[in-house]
This record gives sequence, structure tokens and C-alpha cells, in this order.
Amino acid sequence: MRIPVLLRKVLVALIALLSVGLQSAHADIGGIRLVVYKGGWFIGGSAGHGTLNFYGRDYRLDVGGIDYGLLFGGSRTVLWGTVSNIWSPSDVAGVYGAAGAGLAVGVGARGIVLVNQKGAVLRLSGQQIGLMANADLSGLVIIVR
Repeated sequence: MRIPVLLRKVLVALIALLSVGLQSAHADIGGIRLVVYKGGWFIGGSAGHGTLNFYGRDYRLDVGGIDYGLLFGGSRTVLWGTVSNIWSPSDVAGVYGAAGAGLAVGVGARGIVLVNQKGAVLRLSGQQIGLMANADLSGLVIIVR
């Protein structure tokens, strides 16, 4: 009995998709909180700290980055949310890139979704305080301590 070529390709594709789906279904979710200080004039920098809560344990995080574009001012941002698609706390560590624009005069809201090279997905929202106008490219590094 011969299986047509098209049917074989479809079956192989379905098996591959199912195995990838099952593999990522075992990845876990953690809670995350970050405090980031950002400032600059065309070229800027950011630094901060945070906490990852994963399986009831807290892990200290250090945050740093560089920004380039139209950037003026300084701000303090407190973000909280979830990190998904992680197997261990070390999966949160890595480089996250983003392009964005915003304006904060006094107090403003902030939300962002970031992905690192390991596939960890940060979904964050929070409050930004300061005087900041930006339309820039940002690179953010998170280190687990």
C-alpha cells in the first residue's frame, strides 16, 4: 500500500506541530517585578533591579540597557507582570530588544511585551514617573543573581 506524497507530507507536518506544541506546553510561568531608571539625551541608558517569583522562590534580577534615537529626559518605571515559556529561572536571563515611543510628564502608564533569545516572553505593565519623551530602539539585559 502506497501513501500519496502529499498525504505523507501533511502527516509529517502534523506530527512535528503536535510535538512542538506538547513540548512548549510543559514550559512554566513566573511572576516578575522590575524597577528601571532611564535617562538620556539622544543616547540613553537604563539600569535597575527586580524580582522573579518562580515556584514560590524569589530570584534577584539586575537590569541594564542602552537606548538610541529621539530620547530626552529621565524616568523611573515600575513594571510587573508575567514571564512565560520558561523552564528554569535562568531562562529569564538574556537580551531583550524593543522599539517604542512614549511621553511621560509626571505620572504615566506603560505596557510592553518582550522576548529574549531563549524564548522567554515578558508581559509587563506599570507606572512611569518623570519627564521623558522618546522614540527609540532599546536593548535591555536581564541578569539572574
